Amino acid sequence: MEADDINAVNARLRQQQLSPVKVKKKGKSLNFTLGSGVTVKELVTFTRLFATMIDAGLPLVQCLEILAGQQNNAVFANTLKDIRNQVEHGSTFSDALGRHPKVFDTLFVNLVRAGEMGGILDTIMQRLSVYLEKRAKLVAQVRGAMVYPTVVIVIAVGVMVVLLTFVIPAFENMFKDFGAGPEALPKLTQIMIALSKSFVSYLPFLALGAGAIGAGVVYAIRQPKGKRLFHKLLLTLPVVGPTLRKIAVARFTRTLGTLLQSGVPILDALDICARTSGNVIIETAVLYVRQRISEGKNMADPLMETKVFPDMVVQMIAVGEQTGALDQMLNKVADFYEEETDIAVAALTSAIEPILMVGVGGMVGVVLVSMYLPIFSLAGNIKAN
Repeated sequence: MEADDINAVNARLRQQQLSPVKVKKKGKSLNFTLGSGVTVKELVTFTRLFATMIDAGLPLVQCLEILAGQQNNAVFANTLKDIRNQVEHGSTFSDALGRHPKVFDTLFVNLVRAGEMGGILDTIMQRLSVYLEKRAKLVAQVRGAMVYPTVVIVIAVGVMVVLLTFVIPAFENMFKDFGAGPEALPKLTQIMIALSKSFVSYLPFLALGAGAIGAGVVYAIRQPKGKRLFHKLLLTLPVVGPTLRKIAVARFTRTLGTLLQSGVPILDALDICARTSGNVIIETAVLYVRQRISEGKNMADPLMETKVFPDMVVQMIAVGEQTGALDQMLNKVADFYEEETDIAVAALTSAIEPILMVGVGGMVGVVLVSMYLPIFSLAGNIKAN
């Protein structure tokens, strides 16, 4: 039960002719509004099952009770139980969802609110499940493309650290045992040995420096100006930039199309799109478009002024506005750019793979060649003798 204090709880219970044995305030550890442990797959499954149950005529509270009982995830189960309790006490479904922003974001809550107002909650939930599936697929594509280069770079750094810290010093000792002084070694070998000694000597300082630089970059990105500069840089990178722009366009058009199709007013829909864009440059552009629309302008012209969205997208939106089918046109644009994203991510992965392989192979190769050159020279001297 929710109340201002313990006395209010006791009073309400007495009105219900109940005598509580003990009333205790719920601790913070039992507050399930964080919902950080809920996966996208669990959310999609809940949304689809909920839409099916509502369409079959089951009461809202019963749907929530059944779905809460089926959850293996304790966090999600308790979240749904809290939503059910709120609905039982007179709260609207959308307001109850809004108590758990980490599980149900602004887009989800606003679409449900539109479904409640229009009496089409089952249809809205079906659209939401489709939208969430497409969004999850898009995110998975980007993450999947980044896994390979990340793993290769981490392994390459690890290999170089081992070579500089252990392998090269071992070769240096071996050369000394053979009586080869530093001046007798090839120039490349001397450079590698000097690099290894410097690395080992200054390793603590290098680690501290790398940590300080990383912390500084993270701090700068979290600041408004730094974040804006970083997001702008991402969109202008030679190979990555066009791919990220396509992803942003696909996300914006899919979100806006779903919101408009569900009956959300365009100003509210643009506000939600801006907050869920994930990029400050896109967010600023969308908010500018929203402001211009509130002043009586159409949508296409301000979009063109931002110079963020491709001309084709703006032209298709203009056609959608003229024909009165903006939501359908936005979904078509989203379909197109999601396919383009598939191709772009695959091309990006194909371009990164050979670059990384050549780079890593080149670094390791140079180290190994520099260490084996003296061996070949010593072997030649022994043969000559």
